[in-house]
Amino acid sequence: MITPDKPHSPLTLVEIAAIVAIVVIWGVNNAAAKLATETLPPLLMGSLRFLVAAACLFPFVRRPFPNWKSLLLIVVLGGPIHYALIYLAFAMAQDVSPVSVASQLWIPFTALFAFLLLGEKLTKPALAGMAVAFAGVAWMTLDAHAFADWKAILVATAACSAWAMTTVIARRTTSIPPLKMQGLLALVALPTLALGSAFFEHGQWEAVQRADALVWACVIWAGLVSSVLATTLVFWLVQKREAGRVTPYLLATPVVSILIGWSFMGDVLTPQILSGAALTMGGVALVALAERGLRAGAAKA
Repeated sequence: MITPDKPHSPLTLVEIAAIVAIVVIWGVNNAAAKLATETLPPLLMGSLRFLVAAACLFPFVRRPFPNWKSLLLIVVLGGPIHYALIYLAFAMAQDVSPVSVASQLWIPFTALFAFLLLGEKLTKPALAGMAVAFAGVAWMTLDAHAFADWKAILVATAACSAWAMTTVIARRTTSIPPLKMQGLLALVALPTLALGSAFFEHGQWEAVQRADALVWACVIWAGLVSSVLATTLVFWLVQKREAGRVTPYLLATPVVSILIGWSFMGDVLTPQILSGAALTMGGVALVALAERGLRAGAAKA
């Protein structure tokens, strides 16, 4: 069993490397989602991702399955609902950057839902951060160029709320190893998204035939590198550190997506889009730091 380090001790070089790897993996994964859904229908893309993930994670899915009702809510909300919406958002979007920024709203939503459903304390800094984050997304969306993606941003926000609800339910559920949870999520998401694709999408076989090596690399990246490797690194980090000690650093993920979108995918970055993104990430960071301070205080009590 890994012994947690001192909560306030400096991060080691190995821990810093793990954080950087997670940020890069998730940042690239946003761009990969956009690239893949330009060829593959979004629900098909989601089902292919979880086909890869399920093949890797199936050995971790073993009994027991405690609190099965809560567990079912977690894997349904966090699996087919969240991923159907987020892949739909990237498929609808012209640019990857605004959707990547909006996807960080799951942190303010988590704080809000924890307050409404679990009665957790909502501090003034957290409230201020929530207001700034949502205002940042609104300001970014009102840009003349980004406004073309307002529907995609709205769908991404809905995906965030589903993921936030998943996180809140997970807080009151008996601890389950993340790889086991990811395996269960993949085994539920795979048939659900595949069935959804069969009913609501068309041209899947033609899309698969058109898919080039880059598209398949995006699928492998999502299913193997993001769902398995990044999750393993996160699990390792939170075993060594409190989750709140690590989370704020992971908020740099949209920066990677924005850089890729601007450098390689033709994203337009106006001053209004950049200032809105900065406001959003600043607000989200404030919520994350407020949550971290609240949990650290509770741990000392």
